[in-house]
Amino acid sequence: MFSKRTNWNLDENAYTRALRHHRAAGKRIFDLIASNPTTCGFQYDEGAILNALGDPASLRYGPEPKGMPAARAAVARYYADKGVEVDPEQLILTTGTSEGYSFLFRLLCEPGDEVLIAHPSYPLFDFLATIQDVKLRPFQIVYDHGWQIDFHSLQKELSGRTRAIVVVHPNNPTGNFVGIREAEQLRAICAERDLALIADEVFLDYEWKTAAHKKRHGTFASNAAASNAATLTFVLSGLSKIAALPQMKLGWIAASGPETAVREALARLEVIADTYLSLNAPLQCALPTLLAQRHAMQRQIAARVETNLSQLDEQLARQKPISRLEAEGGWYAVLRVPAVQSDEELAVRLLEERNVLVHPGHFYDFADQGYVVISLLTPAEEFKEGTNELLACAGGS
Repeated sequence: MFSKRTNWNLDENAYTRALRHHRAAGKRIFDLIASNPTTCGFQYDEGAILNALGDPASLRYGPEPKGMPAARAAVARYYADKGVEVDPEQLILTTGTSEGYSFLFRLLCEPGDEVLIAHPSYPLFDFLATIQDVKLRPFQIVYDHGWQIDFHSLQKELSGRTRAIVVVHPNNPTGNFVGIREAEQLRAICAERDLALIADEVFLDYEWKTAAHKKRHGTFASNAAASNAATLTFVLSGLSKIAALPQMKLGWIAASGPETAVREALARLEVIADTYLSLNAPLQCALPTLLAQRHAMQRQIAARVETNLSQLDEQLARQKPISRLEAEGGWYAVLRVPAVQSDEELAVRLLEERNVLVHPGHFYDFADQGYVVISLLTPAEEFKEGTNELLACAGGS
């Protein structure tokens, strides 16, 4: 009765089972995986947001497959604030970045075609690709005093069915930006093999002040960049991270590259978008106001991340068996822990013995054991208590 593409293993693993039992028992949890900014104690301008959603203009229906011109102009101004010119006509608004991925997979791939993506990475991509009958091929990013793309690994994964390369900039959860030279190599590979480059930039605005940066690439969404001339490039972003509004399901695709390829891609994407017409009018009318919220929200999140990072590093200085991997942005930290048990076993033990909730490294497809991922959005006092418990347990294991 059901398609093979939805034949996932939906059985509980030990981690999810332990979490369900813990919550059912009403036990306290130090939530070190909190990633929903709307529940982390940040202050939103509720009046401005709610007033914007009540714009009477949203009562008039005017189907715009690419998105309302005023809304697309607001996105273009977001990039202009970064000193980057993006033509509103080369933007497609979507109901979040997940829909953006779906549009691009449909645009670029036949059933069974392949898309390359870096590992470690967020597990949502596997589901998005499977639903679209696309096969993901992982290439590695490797750690040596910072993260970098393993281009040997990438080249090995290329095949006659490869249609695109996906980079997350900065990556989730490792927090590394694509470097300038890495971007040049990616574009050269794509141009040589007639592939598209997809850059997910949802965390772009969350660069850490404390990071020792390599020469990182800026946004890939640029019509003017000479380096884009030979590579069809799609940038994905949206309100979820930029303005800390994940419930306002609004994202976009920005296309750039060779003029002929961009024109044809946009024409096809417009038909795909027209087929669904999924983005609602109130959100589009509110988009200029919602994007403006990013300034206040990003300041609050940056302060929280900086506070928690500072606290964590102070704790780690006294706990030698555990270390934090270097990162440059985002709102997660990766900890290297003694690999005396599987990451999942450690995560279950932390929950059952210390009431601490972390993500095991395998959740993000780390190649080896000995990693846990924690969020830096957790309120500072809870974060301090939770990490104290984490380090006491994992450091003594």
